[in-house]
Amino acid sequence: MRVGGKSSGICAALIYFAVAACHSASDGLPGDPADHRPWDGIDASESVHFVGTEPFWGGQVADGRLTYTTPDNPQGETVPVSRFAGRGGVSFSGELSAGSATLAVTPAACSDGMSDARYPFTVTLKMGEQARKGCGWTDRNPRTGGGG
Repeated sequence: MRVGGKSSGICAALIYFAVAACHSASDGLPGDPADHRPWDGIDASESVHFVGTEPFWGGQVADGRLTYTTPDNPQGETVPVSRFAGRGGVSFSGELSAGSATLAVTPAACSDGMSDARYPFTVTLKMGEQARKGCGWTDRNPRTGGGG
């Protein structure tokens, strides 16, 4: 083989294609053809329940509406929300009286820190400039332990 010229270029191309052939599109790596699919762990028809502490808050999202509750307002404030399914979870956005609100729900084990309950989702609620962290569940992915 000659150094330089067409032969080295052909060898380089063959090495590149041999290494590229080792990668399968099903590896789930960023840039794979399937990486544009949104996360589907919570169906659009499911109700999402959520709770948080410090301060205590909670609520649910159902039928395109988010209800946000606190000890001072146990009936809650209900507002329409839009749903967005990204690659790592789902979010719901709307306008609460405290300002713009986005509830992000991510698949990850969660504990409320006060009970033996375990939850399948972590949630982050951003309201205006405030961000609150909590836990979430659905009927299909229920909380376990800790009672009710």
